[in-house]
Amino acid sequence: MKLLISFITAVSLGLTCVVLGGDNYSALAAQGYRWVTINGPYACNTEQGVERIVARHTDVTELQVVESIECYYLIPGTIVQVIKEDPARGMSEMRLGSIIRPLWTYTIFLSKHPVKDTYGVIETPENSGLVPTGDTAIVPELPSDSSTARTRPSGNP
Repeated sequence: MKLLISFITAVSLGLTCVVLGGDNYSALAAQGYRWVTINGPYACNTEQGVERIVARHTDVTELQVVESIECYYLIPGTIVQVIKEDPARGMSEMRLGSIIRPLWTYTIFLSKHPVKDTYGVIETPENSGLVPTGDTAIVPELPSDSSTARTRPSGNP
């Protein structure tokens, strides 16, 4: 009987953890994180760039904006952090994990609900580069003074 109660308790705790884990995505959405739902060059440096690529999306326009580094490709399932929203234009300013400067895209291209990436994984801020992890190593600089440099017997450093 004790074994059965222990088993039921373990299963209940496991289900509780699954439910709380699912709520984690709601908490991320409340912090401004969104998942990309579209594939294409729809993240631009300016709001006007987004309007231009969406209004006249041709191969020539796409090539021009990508070559001039005005726009970046969005891939479904990528997590972004919304910095500012412009409801009048329906656009959001956001951060991507691998790009330093903020970018703009249409808000309809972003979802508050998790979207799996091409590998079937749901990105989080920690695994996307949006939040630095604790295992980031700080590498000290080598001294520039050549007198402290070690040399081999041949005289080469």
